[in-house]
Amino acid sequence: MLLRIHPENPGQRHINMVVECLNDGGIIIYPTDTVYGMGCSIFKPKSVEKIATIKGLNLKKSNFSFICADLKHISDYTKPFENHIYRLMRKTLPGPYTFILNANNNVPKLFQSKKKTVGIRVPKNNIVTEIVTQLGNPILTTSVHDDDDVLEYTTDPELIYEKFKNQVDIVINGGYGDNEASTVVDCTSGEIMVLRQGKGQIENYL
Repeated sequence: MLLRIHPENPGQRHINMVVECLNDGGIIIYPTDTVYGMGCSIFKPKSVEKIATIKGLNLKKSNFSFICADLKHISDYTKPFENHIYRLMRKTLPGPYTFILNANNNVPKLFQSKKKTVGIRVPKNNIVTEIVTQLGNPILTTSVHDDDDVLEYTTDPELIYEKFKNQVDIVINGGYGDNEASTVVDCTSGEIMVLRQGKGQIENYL
């Protein structure tokens, strides 16, 4: 299903449809403040495995991240972190960043790397924020890549739908996406290390 949702004022009926789909183990493609993402509820392991299959990834070796609604939500799934990291996250989130943090036992083992870390996103996007808030737990996020050699990410939700309509349950049309991914910041050692420079400029906040 291709589901159009208003990017600024997401309709409650449509959000409810998506949340119901996720609770039933469904897989969705959704807009963020960077590229379109594919995801499911983090508590639906079969759906997580299906996403890994769709993307041709080895689940044991892949570092999936997940989307939280806000900073408080993050603390439900991570071990306590230093004040300077909290201040940085408060300045930058919601925004185009993925923070790698030490995971606590609320994070399903599927998502924990050998180092027991987890990637966290809080995108500045009303649609996905509302979905996660209503769902009550995070959703997995992995970027939707393009087959094109020039463009790394597909920005047109209708083209995404044509490609994935037989593999996922809902593709949300929330307008054109960006073609630049999030900036990945590793905070697991207490230091702040940029692992991938993306859309977010972390040095502006340090």
